[in-house]
Amino acid sequence: MTDTALPEPPPKRSKLPLILGLVLALVLGGVGFYATRAGLVPGLGSAEPEGEKAPSPLPDIAFVAFDPLVVSLGPGARSRHLRFTAQLEVTRKTEAEVRLLIPRIVDVLNSYLRAVSPADLENPAALVRLRAQMLRRVQIVTGEGRVRDILVTEFVLN
Repeated sequence: MTDTALPEPPPKRSKLPLILGLVLALVLGGVGFYATRAGLVPGLGSAEPEGEKAPSPLPDIAFVAFDPLVVSLGPGARSRHLRFTAQLEVTRKTEAEVRLLIPRIVDVLNSYLRAVSPADLENPAALVRLRAQMLRRVQIVTGEGRVRDILVTEFVLN
């Protein structure tokens, strides 16, 4: 008979380099976390503020609110009414002037919201475009530079 000797399997590799690499990665990760957290790495800051910093002063703004608007929607709409409330962001020196123009502002917003299609009102993504359109109309009524922004506080379809 022939002598068939099976080749010897290659020796198993040592797992020592893998274990050492894992331990070294954990140690270096911990040291890096500690150095960052303690503020030892420049430019990344520390967990505790270095000193009491005074907050920057608020901008010279005021908010002018007006009564909620209830707009009836057309017969093709799934909802019957829109309840809309907003506040106008103005500078303090123009606040009285804008308050004087509230009836005109309400009229413009009421007319605009009545003219918008019900599908646009029901689309949640259209609110950004609606805000921009309303802000532009309010700025035309009040004059440039008086109204900085319109903040929609309520927009409910029922």
